[in-house]
Amino acid sequence: MELRSKNSDKTRNIPMDRIDSRILSILQKNSQISMGRLSEQVGLSLSACHRRVKMMESDGRISHYSAQLDRAKLGIEIQVFIEVKLVSHRREDLDAFEESVMKMDDVLECHLISGEFDFLIRVAATNPADFERLHRDRLADLPAVQQMKTLLSMRTVKEFTGYNLEALATN
Repeated sequence: MELRSKNSDKTRNIPMDRIDSRILSILQKNSQISMGRLSEQVGLSLSACHRRVKMMESDGRISHYSAQLDRAKLGIEIQVFIEVKLVSHRREDLDAFEESVMKMDDVLECHLISGEFDFLIRVAATNPADFERLHRDRLADLPAVQQMKTLLSMRTVKEFTGYNLEALATN
């Protein structure tokens, strides 16, 4: 479920106290936790906890709720990271590339990076033949690309499960 906020500003840093940080840490691990159980774990009344969660949804600190899926159980055997170098850094080339990537459901993540390459893309596939299809049919057609370097992930050592919010709490 995606939450939209009138007040949401991606560049705004909103201070958090320890209770907000604890609420967010718990929600990162279990977004389906009941409000009653959440309020018990952070030591607030049900209404105070609910009010804080709604405020964090409203101001954009909570942007959406999701389920973490098990890739192996879904038959998604491989993850691939692709370094992409564009032909130029002209605004038109950057925009064309980014707009194309945004339309590709197969692209799980895309980051503008520093260094020899310009972007880092993450994709997943059920098997090598599935990745080859994705590469030939979709990735090879991305605009303004000079070079791609493919890195096959052999094994995931640590998967992202949430941000470490301990250091962000101000009180």
